[in-house]
Amino acid sequence: MKELSLQLGLTPESDCNYLPQQRDQLGIVMDQPWLNPNGYDLLISSGYRRSGSVIYKPMCKNCNACTPLRINCTEFTPSKSQKRQQNQLKKLQWEFKQQLDPNWFELYERYINVRHASGSMFPANKQQFFDFVSASWMNTAFLHLYQDNQLIAIAVTDVFPDSLSAVYSFFEPEHKLSLGTLCVLLQVEVCNQTQRQWLYPGYQIDQCREMNYKIRFMPHQKLINGEWISSLL
Repeated sequence: MKELSLQLGLTPESDCNYLPQQRDQLGIVMDQPWLNPNGYDLLISSGYRRSGSVIYKPMCKNCNACTPLRINCTEFTPSKSQKRQQNQLKKLQWEFKQQLDPNWFELYERYINVRHASGSMFPANKQQFFDFVSASWMNTAFLHLYQDNQLIAIAVTDVFPDSLSAVYSFFEPEHKLSLGTLCVLLQVEVCNQTQRQWLYPGYQIDQCREMNYKIRFMPHQKLINGEWISSLL
């Protein structure tokens, strides 16, 4: 893989979905030899992500708010609130599966209708969902969370030899528990159970409420000027 070139194509500038005052532009990996688990493993450790089968990296002209972040699962130390949330998991059940449960779409539809009715994923559509979360060349699994045998959350997760990557989560939109946080805590747990060091939860965007939660998981590293910099506990 080291001998391969990396050719990127730039998308046209568009309005940013996370910071309304900004314009975004993505660098898209054009070389097919990178589109496999080994290639993406190298690229995700260099700050890239995927959407469907497309591997990309923000390359905005006037903004660098999207910061790659990864959680060090082997040294993960939960905060007080995360400890309380871990205790909540004792009353729930979970399973890491290769396939989605048959009733997944009903949950996904409720989530989109309540949380993202004004977004591009509305109305909920099965093919659009799979186009977004799936890549034929990637090993992807589905973390299922249950309460009293009722499905309440799913976290789509890419699987690498030494890490996991959080692709997308959806859950009961009006549940009293913080199901999004519980999904991340369970992905950390899967990493620990399978002796994987890193969880890649996506880009940290400090100025965006929906995208700035990742720094609460400690310790973590941020990719700054091409170097992974560790946080301080």
